[in-house]
Amino acid sequence: MDAKKGIAALTRPTGYAERRARFALVLVSPTFLVIALVVVVPFFWTLFLAVTEIRLIDLPYANLFNATYTLGNFADVLSSSTFWESVGATIAYTFLGTVGSIALGLAAALALRRAFFGRALLRSLVLVPFAVPVVAAALLWQTMLDPQFGLVNAIGLRWLGWSEPIMFLSQRTAHPELLGVAVPVPVALLTVVAFEVWRSFAFAFLFLLARLQSIGGDLVEAARIDGAAPTQVFRHIVWPQLWGVISLLLMLRAIFVFQNFTDVYLLTGGAGGTQVMAVQVYEYLTARNDLGGASALGLVMSATMGVLLVAYVWRSQPRKGVRA
Repeated sequence: MDAKKGIAALTRPTGYAERRARFALVLVSPTFLVIALVVVVPFFWTLFLAVTEIRLIDLPYANLFNATYTLGNFADVLSSSTFWESVGATIAYTFLGTVGSIALGLAAALALRRAFFGRALLRSLVLVPFAVPVVAAALLWQTMLDPQFGLVNAIGLRWLGWSEPIMFLSQRTAHPELLGVAVPVPVALLTVVAFEVWRSFAFAFLFLLARLQSIGGDLVEAARIDGAAPTQVFRHIVWPQLWGVISLLLMLRAIFVFQNFTDVYLLTGGAGGTQVMAVQVYEYLTARNDLGGASALGLVMSATMGVLLVAYVWRSQPRKGVRA
C-alpha cells in the first residue's frame, strides 16, 4: 500500500502539469488561429499563384489539382528590365530614406535635448508630420510642388533664379552643372525620399531623445570641465551611448521603407523613376492583370524582408557583455 501511495504521489504533479499545459494551449490557440488565417494561408495562396499559370478570370475555379505548375513567372519577373530598374529605385529609396530620417531625427533630438523656453511646443511640432494622415500629407506636397501654381516653384522662379519650373513629381533626371560638369540628379526619386524623411524622422526622434535623456549629465559635464570640445563629447561619450539604438533603428526603418507603397504611389504613382518594387507589384496586378507575376515579385520582396527581419531579431536579442 505504501508503494502504491508513493507512486500516486509521484504521478500526481505530472498530471497537473499536463492539465496546465493543455489549458495554456487552449488560451493561445486563438492567437495561432489568427496568425494562420492572416499570415500562413495568404502566404501559401501567394506561393500557389506564383508557381501556376492562371488568369484572373479563372481565379474562382483555381485549386491545387487542376493547376498547371511552372516557374515561368519567376523567370519572367527576374528577366524583365523594369524589375532591375525597380530594384535600383528600391535600394536607393530604402537607403536614403532610412539614413536621412535617422540623421534628421538625431539632429532634432540633440537640438531639443536641453530645456529652454518653448521646447515643449517645438517637440510637439516635430511630431506633426508623423501624425498627419498620409493622404493629406501627399496632397499638401503635390500642391506645394505643382509646376504651375506650387509655392516651391514660385519661390524658385522669383528669387532663386530658376529659368523654368521643375517637375518634382514626374521628372526623371535633371542635369545641373557643378564646376562646369553636368551632374545627373534623379529629381522625382529624391522628392519621394525627402517626403519619406519628412514623414518618418519623428519616429527616430522619439527613440533617440529617450536614449539621450537617460545619459548621465555628470559624465558630459566632467568632460567639458576637462576641456573637451562639443564634437569630442559627442564622439566619445554621446555617440557610443546612442549606437545601440541607432543600429536597431537602421534595420527597423529599412524594413518599413523597403515595403512602403502608399507614400510613393500617392505622391508620384511610380512616375519619373520612382516605381519601387511595392508599386511594381501593384502594377503587375492592376495594369497587366498578371496574378502570377505579382505573386512572384511579392515573394521576392518577402524573401528580402525575411533577411532584414532575421537581422533585426538577431540584433535585438540581449547578449552577455554587450549593451544594446
